[in-house]
Amino acid sequence: MSVASVMARARGFRGTLDAAGLRRVLSADNVWGLSFVVSVTTGLWRLLGGIEKGTDYYLGNPVFHAKLGLLGLILALEIWPMVTLIRWRIALGRGQPVNTTNARAFARISTLQAVLVVLMVFAGTAMARGIGF
Repeated sequence: MSVASVMARARGFRGTLDAAGLRRVLSADNVWGLSFVVSVTTGLWRLLGGIEKGTDYYLGNPVFHAKLGLLGLILALEIWPMVTLIRWRIALGRGQPVNTTNARAFARISTLQAVLVVLMVFAGTAMARGIGF
């Protein structure tokens, strides 16, 4: 997952949310979503694809479980912003105004998600070095 994209989304939420600002937020959100899908897909491939260390290594490693916990937390934190941004997209498509009162909270959530992604990278590095097994 891209720390840069989720931080760009956080910066967008903190900025002026005029038409251009909304486009920046939605664009960064698209990249964040795409990077999430790519990361999860490649992670599943590494887990289930019979490459590298194998499924037993990952499923028996407590660091892997911590990494999955971090991923779950990222997903749980994403629900509110994701639903809201879907509503924003629908409203903008209909030419209606959007309610941006929660933008600061979404900026904080995005920043926290970036920190969690960094922690996931540390967990992945630890697993690659054989820590936790």
